[in-house]
Amino acid sequence: MSFNRREFITVAAVTTTATGISRTALAQLTERKYPVTKIAKASDLKTGEPLSFSYPDDNAPSYLVKLGRPAQGGVGKDKDIVAFSSLCTHMGCPVKFQESRFVCPCHFSQFDPAVNGQCYQGLATEYLPQIRLRIDEAGDILAEGIDGLIWGRIENKS
Repeated sequence: MSFNRREFITVAAVTTTATGISRTALAQLTERKYPVTKIAKASDLKTGEPLSFSYPDDNAPSYLVKLGRPAQGGVGKDKDIVAFSSLCTHMGCPVKFQESRFVCPCHFSQFDPAVNGQCYQGLATEYLPQIRLRIDEAGDILAEGIDGLIWGRIENKS
């Protein structure tokens, strides 16, 4: 395949414009401000017992769980405290935490909370959105943002 000069300049201009738009869109997504919300005290968590909460708003059900094993994005002394949206990325059914994983009872997708909520079985094709956490000096677990899109939304925060 060969290009003449006019075709080359057209392709180069379109590529440059598309790259500029992509960078702008990416910058807007990464700069989005989420509320900082206290979820629980780290010392109150029990391994394997999820805590329900909502983040970033009241219409976004989520789970906080101490896994008892290190996790990607985990916080705490053992890096084993993580939080995820509790809506399956396949069709939005509420997942349940069972035997160290999230399971969707509607279509049997399963997600590994130690690997960023990766789907490893079932119809879902996306990871569960992971909620970014930190623990402050008082031992409070704070939610600070979300990696991934909550099911049924065009953006996580309005």
